[in-house]
Amino acid sequence: MAHILIVEDDPSLGFLLQDSLETAGYQVTLCPDGEAGLSALAQETFDLCVLDVMLPKRDGFSVAEEIRQRNLPVPFMFLTAKALKADRLQGFELGADDYLTKPFGLEELVYRVKAILRRTAPKTTPPDQAKLAATDVISFGTSSLEFKNLLLHVGGQTHTLTDREAELLRLFAQHPHQLLRREEILQRLWQDDGYFVGRSLDVFISRLRKYLQPDSSVKITTVHGRGYKLEVAE
Repeated sequence: MAHILIVEDDPSLGFLLQDSLETAGYQVTLCPDGEAGLSALAQETFDLCVLDVMLPKRDGFSVAEEIRQRNLPVPFMFLTAKALKADRLQGFELGADDYLTKPFGLEELVYRVKAILRRTAPKTTPPDQAKLAATDVISFGTSSLEFKNLLLHVGGQTHTLTDREAELLRLFAQHPHQLLRREEILQRLWQDDGYFVGRSLDVFISRLRKYLQPDSSVKITTVHGRGYKLEVAE
């Protein structure tokens, strides 16, 4: 049973959200403000965080920034009345998996939650490959990725990646020097190649470039109008 954190300050709406998701079969924790949401994230493990933006004490964007600063491997979506394009872009630039504006239908919310959980659920491994996968490390340049443990080792440092960062880096590492088209990446990792999700990809690329900066033998290059390549020095 997936455990979902809802951070919503409207008691009536919070009750409706919790009831709808519990009816759909999920375990739900409801928090009334941003600080309470961050406290819950520090104490428990969640499969998804649903954030309002306009929250007391800590707004939803601030909570999302804190999630990323702490390297918490939890996907999140925004549920908000802030419908301007700039707000949506800010949400996706923070790494959101979805951005749903109010008013919305509860059935649509449940559908979107299911879609995110399906994309981010741990991949099952056939029994005869389990032992290999448990020790599998992908090396490129002088860096290496422990995909199962979400650990990137580069330049004497170790970074804990999010699930999406690890999936994206593994995709590059498995196809060095090959052009990966934007549409292909978006469909494989997000199952969506829309504009706002595309902006989210740009943010993840920027993060990976920052992580890999100490390793001069690897570089993610942009092929303008087409996609990206992981260049690895021989």
